[in-house]
Amino acid sequence: MLKDMLTRWLAGFERQWGYDASYLHDVNRASPASVIKFMLGSRAPDTKAAPPEALFAAQLAGVLSEDCGPCTQLGVDMAIAGGIDPDVVRGALAGDDAAMGETASLAYRFAQASLARDMATADPLRDEIVRRWGEKALVAIGLSLMASRMYPTLKYALGHGKTCSKVTVAGVATPVAHLAIAA
Repeated sequence: MLKDMLTRWLAGFERQWGYDASYLHDVNRASPASVIKFMLGSRAPDTKAAPPEALFAAQLAGVLSEDCGPCTQLGVDMAIAGGIDPDVVRGALAGDDAAMGETASLAYRFAQASLARDMATADPLRDEIVRRWGEKALVAIGLSLMASRMYPTLKYALGHGKTCSKVTVAGVATPVAHLAIAA
């Protein structure tokens, strides 16, 4: 019964977002309980703890480190649907600090530095995040960064990461400064 319910939910998700979730269907066939656990892990960030633009920017930095299009597109579509300004999204995709705005830029640069293990850069950015928005915001940004990497990582691990695609923002193809490079 859980498997059937999740199959219907995944199909609806795919229709709503125009996203191929075949890899999650594979997980569901093998272990419906694992789908639930996985989905709960990706919902960990407290979305009210930090500005939405900061959470989006951290998520984008994370997904770009793992993906070459489809998961990035899903994150962009969800950000737009969630009210993030398309200009902020375009700026973040381009890696343009000025275009993405100060709030998104701070989280984006922090996420990139954290992913690169560049603590000389990450430490002062972390301090600035805590100064502006508090410890809860830092945790939410960190969890957003981590959670955004889960889906593409699982997708590739299960053999579904075989296509790259252009990214569009509000229907307009948008250049991306950095996409993960498949080895």
